[in-house]
Amino acid sequence: MWNYKTPGISDEEFERTEKVPITKEEVRTVQISKARLNPGQTVYDIGCGSGSISVESALQVESSGKVLAIDYDQNAVDLTKRNLQKFNLSNVSVIFGNAKEKISELEEADAIFVGGTGGDTKEIVELSEKKLKSGGRIVIGIILIETLYSVLQVMDKLQFKEVDITQVTISKSRKTTTGTMMLARNPITIISATKA
Repeated sequence: MWNYKTPGISDEEFERTEKVPITKEEVRTVQISKARLNPGQTVYDIGCGSGSISVESALQVESSGKVLAIDYDQNAVDLTKRNLQKFNLSNVSVIFGNAKEKISELEEADAIFVGGTGGDTKEIVELSEKKLKSGGRIVIGIILIETLYSVLQVMDKLQFKEVDITQVTISKSRKTTTGTMMLARNPITIISATKA
């Protein structure tokens, strides 16, 4: 169990499978901070993968809030459920299906995380904007330059305010026979914004 108010649960604490991605600890911490979560809020985790964002969000919004986690991969849905059980969280609903079809069925959100979307990020941002409360926050994790370009265009069209673009490149230490080396991970671009 995570006994701290701050985000940053170690990646090793989560159940993992090789086929399902996880938002790494340091990137996840930045994303959670960009969402500006409070107790009682409703949060979407679109493309929930391993559920690490869902777990951290659920802890931030506390039992008075809720998280709606969506993924089209049954392996991701199952893994997210296992991680929610591991952290003893009951304020998260896990939804199996295509986010483009499921978002319209959901209640309004105070914050929306958009992660792995299978190439549909632009459309998912457009759909999410309709479900985001005024003043709500959207946080999008991006690894491809093409996705970054298309998302920036749609953010401008939808007139989001306080648009922030942060690129994070993390290096982690690894022991070798002669010392410690730093291994770089792929850079992640995080776009966050507020709905006007």
